[in-house]
Amino acid sequence: MAQNYRQKTESIRGRLNPENFAIKKAFSDELSTISYSDVLTYIRFAMKGVELEYTQKSRDAGERVKEHLGIVLKDVTFKYQGSVMTDTHIKGYSDIDLLTICEKFYQPDTANFKAIIEVPETRAKYYQSSIDKLQREVNSTSYTGNALDDLRTLRVDSERILSGIYQSHDLTKPKAIKIVNLNLNREVDIAIANWYDDVTSVIYDKGDYRGIQVYNKEVHSRESADFPFLSIKRINERSSETNGRLKKMIRFLKNVKANSDHEIDLSSFDINAICYGIKVSEYQNLSFYELVPVLYNHMKSICTNHTHADDLISVDGKEYIYRNRPTKLTNLKLLLVEVEAIFIDFKTTVRI
Repeated sequence: MAQNYRQKTESIRGRLNPENFAIKKAFSDELSTISYSDVLTYIRFAMKGVELEYTQKSRDAGERVKEHLGIVLKDVTFKYQGSVMTDTHIKGYSDIDLLTICEKFYQPDTANFKAIIEVPETRAKYYQSSIDKLQREVNSTSYTGNALDDLRTLRVDSERILSGIYQSHDLTKPKAIKIVNLNLNREVDIAIANWYDDVTSVIYDKGDYRGIQVYNKEVHSRESADFPFLSIKRINERSSETNGRLKKMIRFLKNVKANSDHEIDLSSFDINAICYGIKVSEYQNLSFYELVPVLYNHMKSICTNHTHADDLISVDGKEYIYRNRPTKLTNLKLLLVEVEAIFIDFKTTVRI
């Protein structure tokens, strides 16, 4: 049975444009060419990015926090992570994730560096210039402080600064401070972290290849390394290569998930990997509606082909998404059912 796509489109419109700003003429003109089809209009809205007016307020809220912390804190770097940085967020009132990174030290993956340098068979796989870079990291021992204590101090100082400025704040979360900028109506999540450098980071001269470890105040420890800046870089570059099509697919799956009557436990990290794993040649020159069967076929292959599921890797190349994770694959199947229903209704409108 065909779904109520007008109702679903209004749901997306409400998320994207809660203040009901005027639709940009280019998008309005595009909608007029597909207004005969409710399902096509829904698909196009589900792929649409948040208007700049909303995103700028999210960025402005993050910048205000940076300014307040930067006046007091020393030896820190501020970086953003998350879907706002790739324009794949689907809410006009999106929060923004700000990392406060301690510059007193960084964590190198020294054990792996040594394993490469000291084992002839492994060493032979790398250029001498790369071996030299790894060796310099092994020899670097200038930091003599206590990493966890430095991170805890940074968390405590940040809590004190922000709770004195923002009336609405939550200091109870173990991995992030949450504040609400009431003037801008935006939330900012502030996490304390340190840099983490693995082999790839060192060989490629760090930059966006660097990882981070977030501090958890509840257990006074650091989380496993994440590589958010590499993911941001790759999504932005891949989407530029495909004239925005990658981001359209990511937003589409996020909106379909948000509109589902089922609780689908898939994160942005998972959805990014699904879409990034599609070969560019399969969608590089397609119209927006032709992306739906591409997504459907790709997701169906993951759900039915054990090898495909096991081989799907995260955008940063560091983690297998579905290998030995049957529950996560079950949730993908729930999302596939939603996409399949849209695909079936869509086929009655457009001959493919």
